[in-house]
Amino acid sequence: MSQESLDPADWNDLRAQGHRMLDDILDYLEHLRERPVWQPIPTEVRHRFHEALPQEPSDLAAVHQQFMADILPYAVGNAHPGFMGWVHGGGAPVGMLAEMLAAGLNANLGGRDQIPVAVERQILEWMRTLFGFPETASGLFVTGTSMANLIAVLVAKTAILGTRVRTEGLAASGQQLRAYASAGAHGCIAQAMDISGLGTDALRIIPVNARFEMDLERLEAALVEDRRAGLTPFFVVGTAGTVDVGAVDSLATLAGICRRHAVWFHVDGAYGALGRLAPDLAPRLDGLEHADSIAFDFHKWGQVPYDAGFILVRNDTLHHQAFASPAAYLRRETRGVAAGSPWPCDYGPDLSRGFRALKTWFTLKVYGARHMGAVISHTCALARYLEQHIVANPALELLAPVSLNIVCFRYRCDRSDLINARIVTALHESGIAVPSTTTLHGRLAIRAAIVNHRTQEEDIDALLKATLALGARFNAMPTSELDS
Repeated sequence: MSQESLDPADWNDLRAQGHRMLDDILDYLEHLRERPVWQPIPTEVRHRFHEALPQEPSDLAAVHQQFMADILPYAVGNAHPGFMGWVHGGGAPVGMLAEMLAAGLNANLGGRDQIPVAVERQILEWMRTLFGFPETASGLFVTGTSMANLIAVLVAKTAILGTRVRTEGLAASGQQLRAYASAGAHGCIAQAMDISGLGTDALRIIPVNARFEMDLERLEAALVEDRRAGLTPFFVVGTAGTVDVGAVDSLATLAGICRRHAVWFHVDGAYGALGRLAPDLAPRLDGLEHADSIAFDFHKWGQVPYDAGFILVRNDTLHHQAFASPAAYLRRETRGVAAGSPWPCDYGPDLSRGFRALKTWFTLKVYGARHMGAVISHTCALARYLEQHIVANPALELLAPVSLNIVCFRYRCDRSDLINARIVTALHESGIAVPSTTTLHGRLAIRAAIVNHRTQEEDIDALLKATLALGARFNAMPTSELDS
């Protein structure tokens, strides 16, 4: 490499090595089915990542070979069609290539007058249209829905207490704010309450009904009760695709309740919101258009490589007021590179921001909304396929209604929790499939979240066959052996 910079002394050598690296990762994606979904990391491989800080240069080809040998085989496996554990997208080759271009451009999207910011604003325009938001709505790429939900809490807090809360703090307002979410809401909602300074005790958990949707009568009663007690309800979270079972709250009814009680209506649509791309699923999401804010991820059902979360806020002014922080070194101009105000950094906590919009833009441009919607529909069809086979097999039990693309079930037996937990671990270690577990009504469930665009019926069949075989094997074993 050059002694004066980090550019290569010979660009042709770098180009040749770069082509080998690209070919290797494309070969990996092309032949995923020939690999295990996941495999344990050997002790000697773990030890290699405890080396001292390198002081001298290494050959790029040698470092790449270490990646191929020690990193690529031991990832979590969410690109594989047999991965059904957590709600992880599989990524797509187009997005991967776009990420390479974004890395080469190395744009900082905190602000300034540059086309990469215009690309992010293009995605915002598309999302306004998709979700029925007005042209005045604002939006921002973030790491993921956890950050997007936090931003929504902060905007709602500023909206009800005014911008003085940013300087004087919560205590000066003299109000005790209360937020509401269902028992099926993601844990990042409570985390957002914690980080925002409101505290997790300020989040009231509303029970769910038999379909695992928020009990709206209980919600309305809680709002009335808290208001009478002198508290200030300010934020209600509806969920489009709960983390456990994929349930969708009644968003249209929730919107009406929030209007009546004058509280901010937020939707955590981490993966489910993009169901609006699928004509057969879109009616299930009626009411999204009435939300004050929506948090969702392109890296889940949108199949964009990690990470690509997004927050959409109906009122641009309120969003801007919650984050804009004038500083001399961020002076805005009407011409030159410092033009283009307001900047993305005026709508969130990050000043340094990567070009997440490019891989999202490429994905939507190349595949198109109609095809993306068809992929989403297919994952739900696979969930119904799995559901049908579970219901038809007396050795298996369905533990929750299948709303979208998550199926929760178990192998029927005595010592059920112990054996089903052992089944899941064995599935992981077999490399055949990677489901996860959850607990429903006090019972451990095998949870299959079918998010990956590569997953097909043969992968569902493999999961079922292996589950039944492992269940029969473990059921015949004494408890002492299961525990070992």
